[in-house]
Formats: sequence, structure tokens, C-alpha cells
Amino acid sequence: MATIIIRNLDDEVAERLRLQARLRGVSAEQEARRILADGTRSSRAEIATRAAAIRARQRPQRSRGVDLIREDRER
Repeated sequence: MATIIIRNLDDEVAERLRLQARLRGVSAEQEARRILADGTRSSRAEIATRAAAIRARQRPQRSRGVDLIREDRER
């Protein structure tokens, strides 16, 4: 088994990890292993599918800057 040391982990992230572990009734180390294992199981296709679903839920963003540039070009 490999050993990983994570330096400079944000205090809020560590606290959320401890809370999740407590809610599941496991150690923070065991919860971190579960999260890492789950997060690395996804294939590229699955990740692309989830990303596409997230993009589909979002409204297209058009900044006001784009409109201003178009108006300026039309003058």
C-alpha cells in the first residue's frame, strides 16, 4: 500500500473531512481513502458526461463587454 502526505490542506477542508467521517462513523483517514478511491474510479467518458450535464444546466453567460465591443464595431 502507498502512503500519501497532503501538505497545506485548508483548515475548512480538513474540518469538512472530519465531519463527513464522523457522520459515517469512520476515521478521517478512512473517509479520505474512500473519497480518493471513489474519485479515481470515473473514466474520462463518465467525467465528460457529467461535465456536459453541468454545462447544460447553466445558462449561457454573455458578458456586457461583448455587447459593448459589438456596438463599437457597428459605429
